[in-house]
Amino acid sequence: MNSSEWSLATAVLLAAYAALILFFVIRAARRTKSLSDYALGSKGFPAVAVGLSLAAGVTSAATFVINPGFVALYGWSAFVAMSLVLPLGLIISLVVLTRSFRRYGSSVKALTLSQWMGQRYDSKALALWFAVLSVLLITFIVLICVGLTKVIAPALGVGELPVLLGVVGFVFGYMMFGGANSMVYTNTIQAVLMLIVAVIMLASGWDHLSGGMDAFWQKLAALDPHLTAPVNPASPLFRDWFEVGFCNFIIGVAIVCQPHIITRSLLLRDERDVTKYLLVGIGAELVFFAVLFVGFYARLQFPDLTADGVPLKMDGIIPAYVVRVFPLGAGLLVILGLLSAGLSTLEGLIQSVSTTITSDLIAPLAGRALGEGEERAKRIARLNKLVIVGLAVVSALWSYQQLIHPNLSVGILAQNGVYAFFSAAFVPVLFGIYLPKATRQTAFVASITAFAVHFSVYYGGLTPYTSGAVRNPAVAGALAICASLALGLGAYFFLKNKQS
Repeated sequence: MNSSEWSLATAVLLAAYAALILFFVIRAARRTKSLSDYALGSKGFPAVAVGLSLAAGVTSAATFVINPGFVALYGWSAFVAMSLVLPLGLIISLVVLTRSFRRYGSSVKALTLSQWMGQRYDSKALALWFAVLSVLLITFIVLICVGLTKVIAPALGVGELPVLLGVVGFVFGYMMFGGANSMVYTNTIQAVLMLIVAVIMLASGWDHLSGGMDAFWQKLAALDPHLTAPVNPASPLFRDWFEVGFCNFIIGVAIVCQPHIITRSLLLRDERDVTKYLLVGIGAELVFFAVLFVGFYARLQFPDLTADGVPLKMDGIIPAYVVRVFPLGAGLLVILGLLSAGLSTLEGLIQSVSTTITSDLIAPLAGRALGEGEERAKRIARLNKLVIVGLAVVSALWSYQQLIHPNLSVGILAQNGVYAFFSAAFVPVLFGIYLPKATRQTAFVASITAFAVHFSVYYGGLTPYTSGAVRNPAVAGALAICASLALGLGAYFFLKNKQS
């Protein structure tokens, strides 16, 4: 299939997909009258729709585009860490935390994780602290923008910069209006597409598997024996079981404490829907995480990690695989699924980060300058649109820098920012749910400890895992969570004994 046919077909596909999204956004915008409507929707949603929305929101361009590249480079150790151990921790955490978080979040009418913190601990300062921390999630937005650009640019046959600007302009533009009312339904469509594409991608390497798993592993081992080992001493991220097992499990447990994930249950109509919501979300998520296996197919397709004599950057391996392996029809469907994987999470991040910055950071600092009552609500809703514009500008500039000069992968940048955020959030959420007597002082101690330890370990090179050219954010995050839990518990019992 020649490049001009690919380009034309991709352009037609993108136009149709954009039109479908705009249909839902325009419908939703009519029901979005306030920031509350934007954040949580104007009514509850069916459990299946919210469950698929959860799965699509947890899964992003990282799972479908970026992380399989780690598997292509580093093999079985990367797959065990990112597709087995981390999801195990995530699922356990979802099951344990969701129902209790939703019950409390619904009772206090929290729109954001920051508000949940402030109301649970009766502390405006804590709410403000988490609003500031939410800025770290821009790194995840950057990852998705880069991943989408890497997928679309080669399929269209155009440069990465115009594609990046188009992606940012379109997605941030329509997210100024629909919010949760459109996001749940677009996420549901995206999740269904992602499930179809996940199966197609997993089946694309059937020829490599036709001789049995032993023969498949032998092909990989012939390229590099480390590709078939559960740990890879030659990698910068999966050198031993501490990195592969312990750190990724801890990260998986805490990863739920991102605002676009843990607050998703607040969209449900009724408490009785939680079980169905979790079953649907977790079931779809397991399929999505399996897509990392495609990294093995890509490595066998590009054994020397070059395409037509040009070295492949890690973030470009899966996009190159899609264009090389799939015929036009199937290739377009796969591109649509990869696009859906990115947009589903990007929408959730834009919605949650912009809402948090607007309602929990700017509005409290502005005070009465925004007016009172209905006029204040309208001004805050307009302000939220300006915040989204600001996020778009920052994301575009940062994404372009990562396209030109990544440190191995944009995934490293995103992990550093996102892991720092949920490391700081995990213990306050955990204590807020299960320790009714936990105070704001305890939450602050735990959160600030995690923040300080994460960035000290990462930028200070305090461990062998964070002192090389490529540093492992999972190690910094896991150590931060452990330190946060230890000092948080210490502060909890100290204050409890002092009060008694």
